[in-house]
Amino acid sequence: MVTGFPVGLKMSRWVAKRSAWLGRCDAWRQRMSVPLPRLPRCGLGRRLGVGVGIGLATLLVTTAALAEDTERLTLLMMGDSLSAAYGLEQPEDGWVNLLQERLEGEARVVNASISGETSAGGATRLPELLRQHSPDIVLLELGANDGLRGLAPSQMRQNLESMIKQSQASGARVVMLGIDIPPNYGDAYRTAFTNVYDSLAKRYDLPLVPFLLEGVALDKTLMQDDGLHPTAKAQPMILENVWPTLEPLIEQATAR
Repeated sequence: MVTGFPVGLKMSRWVAKRSAWLGRCDAWRQRMSVPLPRLPRCGLGRRLGVGVGIGLATLLVTTAALAEDTERLTLLMMGDSLSAAYGLEQPEDGWVNLLQERLEGEARVVNASISGETSAGGATRLPELLRQHSPDIVLLELGANDGLRGLAPSQMRQNLESMIKQSQASGARVVMLGIDIPPNYGDAYRTAFTNVYDSLAKRYDLPLVPFLLEGVALDKTLMQDDGLHPTAKAQPMILENVWPTLEPLIEQATAR
């Protein structure tokens, strides 16, 4: 029934590694309150004074930019190759980057997706990412590689549940992006797999996108030659699958 899912062929180099030093803005603001020294009328002293003034002015601009960044919403994307732009000639064509473009000026998107990632790998990496970025919203798009490897749905559930709890404990809202698997895995396994997303969404009252690749996975013209990953043409469609569920959360978070 479903023909296109990630299988982690190689690791993506596109992993967010931004530094978490935005909390220093207040200290910088205090330093900026110190008046600039009077510049000598001529000579080396004047040139040094100009240099100090330019340096402080540059620092002030940087501080303002950082302060503005802290005021914007932060979305953390935890996914696999479906969200890591795997196989696309231009990584910027990926749906997560298209989301960033749509939210330009309103929010920043930290894409921490890695091709081949499993729910266990995501659960291991999440605590540090939460510490670094303090996201307002966490999008969980993991589990497909668990399914393709035939891993126990109960273990996948435990990993995703851990990520939900950690995200909520940090103050972030969570969005579940569901995945389906091909029917050749058997009805019992497939049902147990998809039920993980449904049951977690109900238990923790989470917004859920039932199937990230809705309208894409069964269309060969929208899938790459491996039959597993969407083409660049499909990326805007994936974003549209996510947007109706994500938009209300962004509006609520912005209002707060």
